[in-house]
Amino acid sequence: MTQLSVAIVGGLHADARRAAVEALLAGVPGSVALHHDLSTAVDGTVLRTIRDAAGVVSTGEAPLVNDCACCALREDLVPELERLAAAGLTRLAVVELWDSVEPKAMAEVVAASGLPLTSVITAVDPALLLPCLGNGDDLAEAGLAAAPTDERTVADTFARQLEYAPVLAVLDSEEADDEDRALLAQLHPTAVRVPLQGQGAPSVPEGRGELREQSPRTRTPQRATTPVAPPGSLVAAALAGFDVEAAAAAQHPACALLPTDADEHGVTTFVWRRHRPFHPERLYAALEDLCCAAARSRGRFWLAERPDTLLHWDAAGGALCVESAGPWLASLPDAAWDMVPPVRRAAAALDWHPEHGDRCQHLVFTSPGLDRDGLERLLESCLLTDAEYAAGRESWERLPRPFDTFLEV
Repeated sequence: MTQLSVAIVGGLHADARRAAVEALLAGVPGSVALHHDLSTAVDGTVLRTIRDAAGVVSTGEAPLVNDCACCALREDLVPELERLAAAGLTRLAVVELWDSVEPKAMAEVVAASGLPLTSVITAVDPALLLPCLGNGDDLAEAGLAAAPTDERTVADTFARQLEYAPVLAVLDSEEADDEDRALLAQLHPTAVRVPLQGQGAPSVPEGRGELREQSPRTRTPQRATTPVAPPGSLVAAALAGFDVEAAAAAQHPACALLPTDADEHGVTTFVWRRHRPFHPERLYAALEDLCCAAARSRGRFWLAERPDTLLHWDAAGGALCVESAGPWLASLPDAAWDMVPPVRRAAAALDWHPEHGDRCQHLVFTSPGLDRDGLERLLESCLLTDAEYAAGRESWERLPRPFDTFLEV
């Protein structure tokens, strides 16, 4: 009896995703791919397809759950995987996610079921990185919404797909150049990158041309020089094992594994760290310039008027999401520290300041053509001045609170 392994393959770059799935089906005898097409949700159902290397094995429909296509996927996926596991004939089940489905939620669903999740892979065409990260359109406008209430954008969805997966299957695209590859490496420097051999320039699925048309520069087509990995490299990555808790911790604002300073092929990653708090009004006034300064920015920060709140900065496509990520550890009583995961305590220790504890500004900006010096000056101007800082915490807490509009206070 064959023990089933489950690998998730996702990403907005459909050609790259299909190439990764086909490579796994060809490389693992006895493997199948499950795909739920959420584009049929407008008709009240989600279409499920199971195929192997030879072609389609079966199809079926899953009804919508709470008018949510992703909910239907979750309800239908685990029973199908359990059926495959019970039959004992399938070595690897490749879950090919629909375009805008994010891998984190699906990985946690599979892991919670007790099924052996062995990898999460995001398939990427480097030539489409900037068009996706620069696309602030709502998914609904692009025909990619997973539910009527889906308010995500193309840019922020793609950023989360890219940054969650520990493995990136990278299409060997003729349109990709050194700048594209440098951008990919800096956006997710800890990922294992496995090349996929492409068949010439990639096409864009019908109705999704906006993912490519918004490139901010003109390209000179250039053949990718990355060598094609030997057969089995992607297979090894798909069977290597996956830690759901570690992956979640790596994305949590309090302890995220953020990129480090880098500068290569015209792409720069600028890491800005300070311990002094932001003045809320000056930071709020600078948000538009800060959001447009880089293709991608993220991190954690604190505001003088709410010194106990850890705030999450998440920007892509010219749009910024600011959310509360709970309290700074320094604001908690000692007894509460025992309930905090070790990875969070370790991250706090790295940032610890004798006066402010783990409260800090840790923001990372990645982009081609980044104006590092100008960005640093703008960020510095948003901090409390010496006089404001010396006035102390009671004075800070009386400052205006413009970020209440983000935090729905």
